[in-house]
Amino acid sequence: MSLVVSKADGTVESFEPEKLVSSLKRAGASTDVAQDIARDLEKSLWSGISTQEIYGRAFARLREHRRGVAARYSLKRAVLDFGPSGFPFESYIAELFRAEGYPAEVDKIIQGKCVDHEVDVVVHQKDAKTYVEAKFHNNLGFRTDLKVVLYVQARIEDIAQANELARGLVVTNTKFTSKAIQYASCHGLELLAWDYPHHGTLHERIDKAALYPITALTTLSHHEKRALLEDRIVLCNALSSRTEVLQNIGVTGAKATGVLEEVGALCMPEGRV
Repeated sequence: MSLVVSKADGTVESFEPEKLVSSLKRAGASTDVAQDIARDLEKSLWSGISTQEIYGRAFARLREHRRGVAARYSLKRAVLDFGPSGFPFESYIAELFRAEGYPAEVDKIIQGKCVDHEVDVVVHQKDAKTYVEAKFHNNLGFRTDLKVVLYVQARIEDIAQANELARGLVVTNTKFTSKAIQYASCHGLELLAWDYPHHGTLHERIDKAALYPITALTTLSHHEKRALLEDRIVLCNALSSRTEVLQNIGVTGAKATGVLEEVGALCMPEGRV
């Protein structure tokens, strides 16, 4: 009988060691390390185990090898940790576009033909402007559905009648429903999710830009991460140029050195173990 795992959305599927190996390798682990971890973990798993439990065990093993790799592996949950009191998701998405070379503005009022619209992010590209709706969820099992893309498409159509070459984009840190994808594809509305589209997913783009949030760091406690977020320190690379903020939250000496070492490892996407 094959081993069954329970996913965050409540569905179940057969455990596939190859998927675990792939996720570990994407985080920067070598093939040998990833395969060793997957083999060892498989011996202690049971049918019905949650993917969250498997992630926790794999994360703990990765920390034994290199913290920077463990932090990359925890990226999805690090974004979830922004939470309602954390840095707004739309601002993080704007930072991603800026890292990719495009000027981006947050929380803009855009006049359409009929009414004005509050737009989360406006991205200025060479041939057009992209108007972004950012949908943040703090539950891995939550999916952005059809009604969201319906109202976003209606808003983009109104904006496009007053602004030439306007594009629409919906971004989420989790997933879209199949109907949302079907409708958006039919109307030319772009979608970006953690694992969508097939190429150039949100996960891949964050990795490529090395735009890691401080919530991904394994050397800081939850309380210390909250303190940094409250001080508007969100991105790991900000700590390299503003080391005094660590002292401000009581992180000094050897611990501060460890944090900065992890930041260096995390902000180099090509690093491998």
